[in-house]
Amino acid sequence: MAATLESMTAPPRPARPDASRDDEFYDALLRRDPAYLGSFVVGVKTTGICCISTCRARKPKRENVAFYPGLKDALAAGYRPCKVCRPAEPASELIEDARIALDAVRAEPKRRLTDADLRALGVRPQALRAWFKAHYGMTFQAYHRMLRINLAAQELQSGKPATETALDSGYDSLSGFGYAYLKLRGAAPTRDDASSPIVMERFDTPLGPMFAAATERGLCLLEFTDRRMLETELRDLQKRLKTTIAYGSNRHTEQAQRELGDYFRGERTAFTLALDAPGTEFQRRVWDALQTIPYGCTASYAEQAQRIGKPSAVRAVARANGMNRIAIVIPCHRVIGKDGALTGYGGGLERKRWLLQHEGAITG
Repeated sequence: MAATLESMTAPPRPARPDASRDDEFYDALLRRDPAYLGSFVVGVKTTGICCISTCRARKPKRENVAFYPGLKDALAAGYRPCKVCRPAEPASELIEDARIALDAVRAEPKRRLTDADLRALGVRPQALRAWFKAHYGMTFQAYHRMLRINLAAQELQSGKPATETALDSGYDSLSGFGYAYLKLRGAAPTRDDASSPIVMERFDTPLGPMFAAATERGLCLLEFTDRRMLETELRDLQKRLKTTIAYGSNRHTEQAQRELGDYFRGERTAFTLALDAPGTEFQRRVWDALQTIPYGCTASYAEQAQRIGKPSAVRAVARANGMNRIAIVIPCHRVIGKDGALTGYGGGLERKRWLLQHEGAITG
């Protein structure tokens, strides 16, 4: 099929039944907006190539593009996949700057890497920062600082003195180390009693890469990597659970990936994952109520407030809804405005629209 496609110089361009969102999609293409991954594939009429929203190639003129719901539709129209953004492959490929920086972290995990250090390694700090913000929801420095503090916590628990740990972790003083430690973990380094670490790994979905994190008891986080509040959520989890975050997997993160794969293929409408979602009593009531909204259905914030027996707490319910750390499985995307409008969603409104259309809760 690939050879046939590449031999076509004038592929057919079937009419789109609904072009009402094409201007919106074109703006997303110009912005290289990752929130629109999975929402469209764009075909460039002058080249016969199709791309995804984050493509880095030179942008075509508005009149030279056509938008399709997915790669299959674009291929059927005669386009071939772009070699820059590679729409048929996962969107999370490392750039060279990230590969070098992560190799340096693995080689010397305790070493503090400044921008000058990164440049000496051939890394462009600005490009690295942008890549980490897009894929991890935090800067490289924040990511590395979290790993160093978590490693320090493990050493403190084994009996290593705080001053020695601080110096080995790249801090010039115990006070600076103590401030960073308290900010990230919510406890002073001399009295931290962290338990087994939270393990976290990253995987790809049709809507972009996600993080799955879990304790030994169950899944505690499932978020798109470009979630704006991700760093805050990770910090809050460490404080509430009094533990560290280590990159790795366990049976819960592996099960999450399997069940999410089934969900995105349209083969699953309910999840069987064990959850470990710390929060206030009110937040947990709201999150439990979210899980009672059936697949393919929606509810308003007012209806959710009624469901938990707090009809006057609509705004509080909305806030608790926004604090949900386990996307899709605890389906906060199924809550919409009383007038039927799509309201805020941590993963972005475009993803919320996609999820509801995927479940058949809305059309168009």
